[in-house]
Amino acid sequence: MSTTYLIKNASVLGGDPQDLLLRDGIIADAGSLGPVPGTVVIDAGGLIALPGLVDLHTHLREPGREDAETVDTGTRAAALGGFTAVHAMANTDPVADTAGVVEQVWRLGREAGHCDVFPVGAVTVGLKGERLAELGAMADSAARVRVFSDDGKCVSDANLMRRALEYVKAFDGVVAQHAQEPRLTEGAQMNEGELSGLLGLAGWPAVAEEAIIARDILLAAHTKSRLHVCHVSTAGSVELIRWAKSKGHPVTAEVTPHHLILTEDLAKSYDPIYKVNPPLRSAADVQALREGLADGTIDAVATDHAPHPQEDKDCEWAAAAMGMLGLETALSVVQQTMVDSGLMGWADVADRMSVRPAAIGQVDDRHGRPLAIGEPANVVLVDPKAKRTVDRTALASLSQNTPYQGMELPGAVVATFLRGTATVLDGKLA
Repeated sequence: MSTTYLIKNASVLGGDPQDLLLRDGIIADAGSLGPVPGTVVIDAGGLIALPGLVDLHTHLREPGREDAETVDTGTRAAALGGFTAVHAMANTDPVADTAGVVEQVWRLGREAGHCDVFPVGAVTVGLKGERLAELGAMADSAARVRVFSDDGKCVSDANLMRRALEYVKAFDGVVAQHAQEPRLTEGAQMNEGELSGLLGLAGWPAVAEEAIIARDILLAAHTKSRLHVCHVSTAGSVELIRWAKSKGHPVTAEVTPHHLILTEDLAKSYDPIYKVNPPLRSAADVQALREGLADGTIDAVATDHAPHPQEDKDCEWAAAAMGMLGLETALSVVQQTMVDSGLMGWADVADRMSVRPAAIGQVDDRHGRPLAIGEPANVVLVDPKAKRTVDRTALASLSQNTPYQGMELPGAVVATFLRGTATVLDGKLA
């Protein structure tokens, strides 16, 4: 029989304190509640209650790179970060381009049980950008795939991108584009600008991202099909997406936590921990991204959690893999950059990290729901006054490539509930 929890005095979305009764997978009651026999009482005074977070962009590495991460370890990290759902990217080995592979990932998520895992299907066979993958078969599979992406690679062929957008309309899917014009980024190592010249590292121009976004906005408008832009990183990209939304085009976008807080200046260390795709940009870009997230131009914060084993990062910059961990630190980074700065409130955080991501991923029938009676009991409790120093050896991920090592970040996830079952209690895996 499942445990019933009575959460007392939680500040729902940062508002007035109230109680939440979690029973049989739903929020059975809410408000000012008296004692309820047979419940486990959680004193949530001073804690913020948010709907369980939803990540649109997670690399769980299984199958194929279980030395970096597994579905089990990645979803443990997700739960500790307050997530009740993650979308697992397709660049595994084998690539998630068939119904069989996406169903394997989906079942591994169900077996692990730490959070819901929604596989992302590849747009093209083998991520090679040559012909469409089995989009319809993946959509009809047990995994019910609705997000398709060649993330890590750009669908650079305009005709192929158009065909993908047209195809997914049949089941209200969305194509999530990794916006990177390949010819403009051959050998690129960091953001193009004065600093890349000083450091002798090949530059990665903003226009390589913006050109693909501009093209795909027009394709989305032409096909009337949903486009989602992954990991937006430049001020110009924000302006393009703002224009698309002003025209009513079906375009959404995400930003990563690291692009909200870190800048290209960190490349001066030549430490590959800061090597990421797209690259860390200028302080002006960071400010534009924060403003775009605050005003709703950017719909979601997505971690782009990209674990790598030590040997893939402990080498010279040019040879190092691109990517950073993100699941266990995302909410703290958003609190520091957006909430503590006054740009957003906790209700906005719920919107950008739960409500809108769930809607984009077509899982809003069970995630991103209001914390109200009768709704699924996907809840995270956050202590906004806590401070913690990031220790990479204490993270749940199999890999340790966090860019925040030794950094003090605000906020801590105290508890996470997936359909009323505690996955995290007292800041530890339940």
